[in-house]
This record gives sequence, C-alpha cells and structure tokens, in this order.
Amino acid sequence: MIVCAGNIESFEFATAIGVGLIESAMNLTRLALFDKPDFLIFIGSAGSYGKYKPFDIVESSIAANIENSFLTGGSYTPLDNVIQAYNDDNVSRETKDIVNSSNYITTDEELSSSYQKHNIELENMEFFSVLKIAQEFKIPVLGIFVVTNYCNKSAHKDFLVNHDKAKYLLSEYMLEKYKELKL
Repeated sequence: MIVCAGNIESFEFATAIGVGLIESAMNLTRLALFDKPDFLIFIGSAGSYGKYKPFDIVESSIAANIENSFLTGGSYTPLDNVIQAYNDDNVSRETKDIVNSSNYITTDEELSSSYQKHNIELENMEFFSVLKIAQEFKIPVLGIFVVTNYCNKSAHKDFLVNHDKAKYLLSEYMLEKYKELKL
C-alpha cells in the first residue's frame, strides 16, 4: 500500500493519511486496524539539511523525532527518538540517511548543519509516526522522498515554488520503479 500525507501532497495512486505527526499516526493506526497492509510505502516531500538538492529523490527506512531545542540543549526526551523500520527480508537495509519529523519546519541553517552531524539529512513531517505505527503493527515500510527545498530562511517560499515539479518527479519515479503495481 502506498500512503502520503494528503492536502496539497496527494497522489492518485496513494492513500492520504494526514499532515503532521498526529494526523498521520491516527489515520494510519485506523488503516492498520481495519485493513492492515502487507507492506507500506510512504511518499512525500522533504526539506534538505544540506546533503541533497531540490528534486533529488531519496529512499529511507530510518526516522528521528528531534526538535530543534534538543540540538541546542534546551530540551531532552526519555523516549527513543530514532527508529528504524520494521523489517523483513523484502525491505532493503541499505538506506542510511535519517529523516527527521517534527510538526515544525527548520529555517535556521546552523541547526540544519547540526542535524547533518548526526547523519540526519532530510525533514518530513510524517515519517517518524509512519515508522512508529508500522513498527507497532509489524508492517515492513519504506519512505520515498523528493526534496523540495533546503531547511533555511526561504524554506517555505522554495517549497511552494518547487512543489508541483517535485510531485511530478516523484510520481514519475514511482511509475517507473513500481511498474508492476500498475499505478
């Protein structure tokens, strides 16, 4: 099953699960309870902390839930804030880049470089909750992201300018890669 956030980030071949950590967790839980998929592919846009450039497509199976204040020493968490996808033999373990999820978008370039020091390369609002729910229900999962912007002061403006082209490129990537799915 292919899932996406929804709203302006909808795809004809994907089921929308909601924007942000809470909506996506609630709706994916409901989906897993009533119609548990054998495999999940989450697709969406991502901001880059610097390694990837706009329109790059990146696959990952590792997510973090780190707030900016954690990097500056302004907060801590007793929770496991980096998780890897539930895995079986069908999911590649080769993806090493971590995707950070928060309900907030990073616009500080210094903080962006701090994420990179921890091998965290991308930012997507939903992926951590997708992995957490998939882990709970033992569903293999993979995230496929298209970069829309860098995480800097112009993040939102660049996201809006690049979003349509990024969605098109991600759709084409999915159509090519997953021909057998008849998207």
